[in-house]
Amino acid sequence: MQYNNLSNTGLLVSELCMGTMTFGGKGRWTAIADRSYEDSKQLMKVAFDHGINFFDNANAYSEGLAEEIMGKAIKDLGIQQSELVIATKLRIRMGEGVNQVGLSRAHIHDSVTASLERTQLDHIDLLYIHGVDAITPLEETMRGLEDEVRSGRVRYIGVCNHPAWMVAKANGIADKMGWTKFTALQYYYSLAGRDIENTILPFAQAENLSVLPWSPLVGGFLSGKYDRNTEKAGDSRRDDFDFPPIDKEKAYDIIDVMKEIAQAKNVSVAQIALRWVMQQSGVDSTIIGARTEKQLKDNIGATAMQLTQEELDKLHEVSQIPTPYPQWMVAFQGQDRFPSKEV
Repeated sequence: MQYNNLSNTGLLVSELCMGTMTFGGKGRWTAIADRSYEDSKQLMKVAFDHGINFFDNANAYSEGLAEEIMGKAIKDLGIQQSELVIATKLRIRMGEGVNQVGLSRAHIHDSVTASLERTQLDHIDLLYIHGVDAITPLEETMRGLEDEVRSGRVRYIGVCNHPAWMVAKANGIADKMGWTKFTALQYYYSLAGRDIENTILPFAQAENLSVLPWSPLVGGFLSGKYDRNTEKAGDSRRDDFDFPPIDKEKAYDIIDVMKEIAQAKNVSVAQIALRWVMQQSGVDSTIIGARTEKQLKDNIGATAMQLTQEELDKLHEVSQIPTPYPQWMVAFQGQDRFPSKEV
């Protein structure tokens, strides 16, 4: 297991991050989460024993139950909080009240309080805002996050699922006010979903921000269980929760290439999909989720192999997406800024 700097914080996180969305099973999350406490604790033990120090949660996962399970498991396993980097998120509705949702200072404060109670921890290492709140100004949100950092209850902050311009604006506000800026960007990224390469990844690299991809296996679609002849795997959450959305015909083409590479390297298709994401520039930790110990160990196996440049080129070719405007115009007009060195 390798460890990378979270942005420029000096905080080292494992190249794989253990996601906890499968923990629990409550409310609308039952299609994804069905792991009991004992199952979840064992998954955390296996992850930790294999060098994973980074665990990702959200207050909305199983309506808070995933946080409770994670916190109890940490204590029961005897793991010191100082050995871990714990992340959680807020924004999604957590109750029927009109203010139990969003990114207001009030909801941020209430959500952090509730997350700490559920996890039985004294601080959150990395707090993400889980999505856009269209009615709350960014100034209000950044001030609310700053309150939590200054209180000592939160150490670093991150953002999920926001356009690049919003992240840039938010960090500009924080810089102007002397507040804490976002250091981590959690976004969907996979061979079947390379959209963040157009704006998010270039922005992150320019600003030295860590990119932490979620769903690198596209909810199991790139795990090797699916192909043109298999619409239902029978043991994958993708069967009942068809998300994230993808172009399945294109994904089948990608799977064909992944299978060839996996066979030649004697590894699983899932490891190829994971390794591709892990080897992309700017990616510091890739979030994995597992329902079984076997799945988890297979995913961890991606840390023990490398894709060659030839293999990367094959995967790039079959998975590439059209470059949108204005990115293609920027590239076109930029050609005259790199003159030939030949004389």
